[in-house]
Amino acid sequence: MRDLFSKIYRDKGPLGKWADQAEGYFVFPKLEGQISNRMKFQGREVITWSVNDYLGLANHPEVRKADEEAVKKYGSAYPMGARMMSGHTDLHEKLQDELAKFVKKEAAYVLNFGYQGILSTIDALVGKDDVIVYDVDAHACIIDGVRLHLGKRFTYKHNDLDSIELNLARAEKIAQQTGGGVLFISEGVFGMRGEQGKLKEIVELKEKYNFRLLVDDAHGFGTLGETGAGAGEEQGVQDGIDVYFATFAKSMASTGAFIAGDKEIIDYLKYNMRSQMFAKSLQMSLVEGALKRLEMIKTMPELKNKLWENVNALQGGLKERGFDIGTTTSCVTPVYLKGSIPEAMALVKDLRENYGIFCSIVVYPVIPKGLILLRMIPTSTHTMADIQETLEAFSAIREKLEKGIYKRIAKEVMKG
Repeated sequence: MRDLFSKIYRDKGPLGKWADQAEGYFVFPKLEGQISNRMKFQGREVITWSVNDYLGLANHPEVRKADEEAVKKYGSAYPMGARMMSGHTDLHEKLQDELAKFVKKEAAYVLNFGYQGILSTIDALVGKDDVIVYDVDAHACIIDGVRLHLGKRFTYKHNDLDSIELNLARAEKIAQQTGGGVLFISEGVFGMRGEQGKLKEIVELKEKYNFRLLVDDAHGFGTLGETGAGAGEEQGVQDGIDVYFATFAKSMASTGAFIAGDKEIIDYLKYNMRSQMFAKSLQMSLVEGALKRLEMIKTMPELKNKLWENVNALQGGLKERGFDIGTTTSCVTPVYLKGSIPEAMALVKDLRENYGIFCSIVVYPVIPKGLILLRMIPTSTHTMADIQETLEAFSAIREKLEKGIYKRIAKEVMKG
């Protein structure tokens, strides 16, 4: 019998093997200062494109005031205990009612965390006789939720309608044999590529196949749709989403999440989601803070308007300069370049050190080998000057990449 930890010493994993070169700079970086369009990284001011503060609420004066008053009133502990036992309040219910109305659903239930929440939602919705169909590019939280499932599950090619139909037919056939049902999972916005899920087409398939639809709209909530109610509203199919999920961590710049749907479904989930039944209630300061943020999203459309002004300027500018930004239909702005992991590291270091631009870097195994993805999150706090400076920097680093400068730098570093 081998030592359980032997694998840890032998194989650090696809990302962990780069820890010595990457930690503290490329991964686990330390951004300092107030959350904004410009922050500090290793003592230098950088234009920040990696913070999920879409509507600029993180340091909005009204939000800061509301958060401060809530902490003074309740502290950071109340209520203690799980909601089912001792941590339920009128304000939790008020927030749920307001969220349900906002996303046009009958009921909602507030969750402690997004990752934990969607994972637990999936676990509560399906049993061993049920079948799950989900996008191959689904977020890690969905994948981990599906891993808990004891029954069959199928992935379909990303946003591919033929593949969706093929796998729905397979799932329906198996569910007929087991006596179970089918859960279809899509994201409202895929956070890496920025594409919206094909919710309209998926909802239309309900006329042909028998399934229920769960949508993770973490990046769509607050940013898409006429009112900001998300990708379902944007595509005109909010009614066709059976369980709607969103997090407070993106547009609301806070902690927490929620699910929404028909009251009977939400009641079932709140009595059967283990991560919520046996976890401490969301603190009152966060609940009050979420109420303030939601009020601002509903009453201050200028926040979303400014966000999209910046998104269109950034994405339009990149396209004009010949950059490949894929097929994004959201605020998420990916820039695809060709190069190795060592080249990517040299490029990003140059971008941060010499051009003052901080954005996330994504490489294999998250994306195919030979590709570099620079992922940017525009916010309403960015300025046209930020965008112009970033466009010029990207043009400069692309030229260096194409000339092989980063390849030479990477070789020198490896030799040293």
